[in-house]
Amino acid sequence: MSLSTATLHPREVLLGAQAGAVLLPVCDHYSGVEARMRKSLALQQEMATEFGTCVFDVTLDCEDGAPVGGEAEHAALVTELALAAAPAMRVGVRVHPVDHPSFPSDLMTIVGRAGHRLSHLMVPKVESLDDVVEAAGALDAAGAEALPLHVLIESPLAVHHAFAIAAHPRVQSLSFGLMDFVSAHGGAIPADGMGAKGQFTHPLVVRAKLEIASAAHAHGKVPSHCVVTEFNDVDAMRAAARRAADEFGYTRMWSIHPSQIRPILEAFAPDERRIDIATRIVDAAVRAAWAPVSIDGSLHDRASYRHFWQVLERAHATGRPLPAEARAWFAPVSS
Repeated sequence: MSLSTATLHPREVLLGAQAGAVLLPVCDHYSGVEARMRKSLALQQEMATEFGTCVFDVTLDCEDGAPVGGEAEHAALVTELALAAAPAMRVGVRVHPVDHPSFPSDLMTIVGRAGHRLSHLMVPKVESLDDVVEAAGALDAAGAEALPLHVLIESPLAVHHAFAIAAHPRVQSLSFGLMDFVSAHGGAIPADGMGAKGQFTHPLVVRAKLEIASAAHAHGKVPSHCVVTEFNDVDAMRAAARRAADEFGYTRMWSIHPSQIRPILEAFAPDERRIDIATRIVDAAVRAAWAPVSIDGSLHDRASYRHFWQVLERAHATGRPLPAEARAWFAPVSS
C-alpha cells in the first residue's frame, strides 16, 4: 500500500475527533492604517500565488487602527476592504473590547455586512470566560453563528483564566498581548520585558506565555505568539519566531510589518530534513496499516506517527515543497 492508495486519510486515523480542526496559517499580519491595509491584502494575494496557498492571515485592525472619534468611519472602511478581498484569502478583523462603546457598532457594521467573508473575529482584552460568552452572543445576534473567535490575553487576570477561556467552543485561537501585559504590572516588569530578548527571559512574561500555550493545546486551540516591535531587526525577529515555535509551543505568530512575514514563515516551517523524515515515517505507517514499525533503529507507533503527520501538515500550511509520496494527502478532493 502507498500513500496514494491508502483508504484512510492520516488525519482520520491519527487525529480522530480532532481531524476536523482548523490548521491556521502560522502568521497573522495586523494592519490598521488604510494604505497599509490595502498593501497587506495585495501582498497576501501575491504570496498565495508564490506559495500555492494562503500562507498568512490579514487581520484588519479597528482597535488601534481607528482614530478616536472616527471609529464608525473606520469600521465602514474595514468592511469594504474585507468584502473586496479575493475569495480564497483569509481576512479577519480586530474589533474593540466588549466593554468599549464601539463594540456593538463594530459588530453591527462589520459582521452584519461582511461576516460571511471573515475568517475570524479578534476580540482584545478578554479578561474572563464571561467576556467570551458576551462576544459569542453578540456574534450570534449579528447572524454570524459560525464565525470563529480569536481572543487576546493581555493581563495577569486573563492569564489566570486562560484555560477556561480556551475551553469555550467558539474560541479558535488565543493570542498573547505582550505590551498590555507588561504595562498591566504597574512598572513591576521593566520596559525591556517588551523587547525581542527580554520577553523570553523575564519570569512573569515567560510564565504567561507558557500558560497561554498550555491552555490552548489543552483544548485543541491555536496559541498565537506576540509581536516583536523591532521590525527593522530581521535577525531579532527570526530568533524570536524560532524560540516561540521551538521552545514555547506556539504554532502561530503576529506580524506588524511586512518584513516580518517571511521570517515567521521560515521559523515555523519544518526544514527539508524534517519533511523527508516525516514522509518516510508516515509512508511506512500506512504500509504497515498503522501498526508499529522500526525505522533507522527507532520504534514508531501512533503517538510518533501523529507528530510526524503534523509536521507534514505544517509544511503544507507554510507552502513548503512536499515529496511526491506526501503530496497526494493534500490534493483537493474531487466532487
